[in-house]
Amino acid sequence: MNGRPVPEGLLRGLAPQVLGALLRRYGQLEACEDAAQEAMLAAAVSWPVDGLPRSPLAWLVTVATRRLIDVTRADTARRRREADDAVLRPTDPPVVSHHDDDNLDLFFMCCHPALSETSQLALTLRAVGGLTTAEIAHAFMVPEATMTQRLVRARQTLRSSAVRFGAVPADDRVSRLRVVLHVLYLIFNEGYVASTGPDAHRPELTREAIRLTRLLRVAVPDDGEVAGLLALMLLTDARSAARVDAAGLVALADQDRTRWDRDRIEEGLALLDATLGRFSVGTYQVQAAIAALHDEAATAAETDWKQILALYDVLERVDPRPAVTLNRAVAVGAVLGPRAALALLGTLDPDSAVARGHRLHSVRAHLLEQIGDRAAARDAYARAARGTRSLQERQYLLKQVARLAPPTGCRQSGR
Repeated sequence: MNGRPVPEGLLRGLAPQVLGALLRRYGQLEACEDAAQEAMLAAAVSWPVDGLPRSPLAWLVTVATRRLIDVTRADTARRRREADDAVLRPTDPPVVSHHDDDNLDLFFMCCHPALSETSQLALTLRAVGGLTTAEIAHAFMVPEATMTQRLVRARQTLRSSAVRFGAVPADDRVSRLRVVLHVLYLIFNEGYVASTGPDAHRPELTREAIRLTRLLRVAVPDDGEVAGLLALMLLTDARSAARVDAAGLVALADQDRTRWDRDRIEEGLALLDATLGRFSVGTYQVQAAIAALHDEAATAAETDWKQILALYDVLERVDPRPAVTLNRAVAVGAVLGPRAALALLGTLDPDSAVARGHRLHSVRAHLLEQIGDRAAARDAYARAARGTRSLQERQYLLKQVARLAPPTGCRQSGR
């Protein structure tokens, strides 16, 4: 087996199971998370050389346990707590659970009410989703150092609250469900539109988000938003193969729709049909309905933008936030014209977090080009390119800058 490559996404998929096994035995989130990360690093180094072990999960748990024992022994000696050493015995390793419920238990533990919602989201993205601190910071539009401090405080809060890993009572699951859904949504988005790095798409993240959402739907079958989120993921992920070609990113209107995954679309549509009207309207159901309208259009020209705009009107009432307004502006542009959409975008300029993001400038550039202001559109595309950390997005945006550059030899007024 020497020299065989490690299957893509294997370590990310095993990480929550390793952490769950450690937490089930030892309970200390920060120490267990550090030990699990050490095991992942060891596997990333040794498995490509030595080959995959017979049981990758057991290998990781064993390595992580040894790391945790070493740290605990050192701490025990320093604090003169040798009597507690029996809690961590190398001859009595943690039981490795092969049940997917461990991932859900991790979700609900990280979404403990002792934490703020922001801390719940960040901690779950780190512990279950496997996102780096930098990726989480980008998702929240804050500096990496700020997110590091939040994660440290979140772990300390769980420790001081004596939170233990394990099955969460049904009532507690219901109360924490909204945050769990938001975390799954963020994990999927990071996979579908990677915020950093050379790749536009991180399929290991989208697959994991869909898998976990399927598990959640089994656990909570009578919730419209769980079903809505799964439908949204399926209908969106169906387009992933057409988002990139040899030249780079491809805008939705220009995608080859024959490359869309019809099986995913049909599953998403069936799930949405079985959900709408049975439950109170929620943000994920509405977003799934919007995604369905895009997927059902045979061509970009056949897209029912009027219905999409009507759904965005509903979404702004159900879930009023800047990101919704930004997306609604695209629909406004398609139905009411680019000037109306630009006016709507202007309402987002005072929001510093949105203004720092690249999407506002990208959408504005597209609308400015539609009204014929090529110079302003070029400047907006350039600003968007400076604001993204995704190499594929930056290349796409810089192509738009180059496309709108004045012909060689032309002189710009006032310069």
